[in-house]
Amino acid sequence: MELILIILANLLVSAVALIGVFLLVNVRLKSETITTYFVSFAAGTMLATACLTLLEEALHGSVNHTFALWSLLGGMVASFILERTLLWYHHHHEDTHDIRPSAFLILIGDVIHNFIDGIAISAAFMASPLLGWAATASIATHELPQEFADMSVLLHSGMKPRKALLWNFLSGLTAIVGGIVGFYFLGAYDGAIPYVLAFTAGLFIYISCADLIPSLHENSGGKRGASQLLLFLLGVTFMAGIVSLSPHGHEDNEPHNVQDQNIPYTD
Repeated sequence: MELILIILANLLVSAVALIGVFLLVNVRLKSETITTYFVSFAAGTMLATACLTLLEEALHGSVNHTFALWSLLGGMVASFILERTLLWYHHHHEDTHDIRPSAFLILIGDVIHNFIDGIAISAAFMASPLLGWAATASIATHELPQEFADMSVLLHSGMKPRKALLWNFLSGLTAIVGGIVGFYFLGAYDGAIPYVLAFTAGLFIYISCADLIPSLHENSGGKRGASQLLLFLLGVTFMAGIVSLSPHGHEDNEPHNVQDQNIPYTD
């Protein structure tokens, strides 16, 4: 029964995200100007997600902060190496010449993030059904704006809407895989979660700072530039507001060591 609840909860989170990106595609927010605005919002959202959720959680509790920061740096370095590899592939294979490497990077980051979300939901349900549904609600709250941001990046990177929707859906299913893995192997592998979170934060920071923000600077004249700045700040503020309103496991009346609770919470 516990495993069924874990799978259902992860399916619910994936469904919320899928409905959001489906609406994004079907209202045809694909013109260059409007997509640029969504990319501005995505850049702010990703930076806030990396710093206020992923990295914050990675550094919380009795973890090796030095190794966590090395993991953060590793995520950035790995992103750079991967992007160079994809650029090389991009120049030698015509079938992907219209898709920027950031699309593949965002999918990789999303897979890792969703996989960890699945583990977190699994751990919460293993503690109690009430905590499990609370964690599910919290992750779903974060997932919708994040998937909006991801979908905007995929469209901005040149991926066709249907293909982007399919890949976004498939990456969301990795949360179910994470839930199942967490159910069976959580006790053995929960110590690695903070470092995977830090690595994922590195991916998100690299995408935002090395790809999204520079592309915004290329089209930043006049009112468009002011709108981009406003939406970038709105993305940061929006995610910060969601973080502050979400049910975290770090309040003073809760144990401050996530590992002591055996609940590797992640946003």
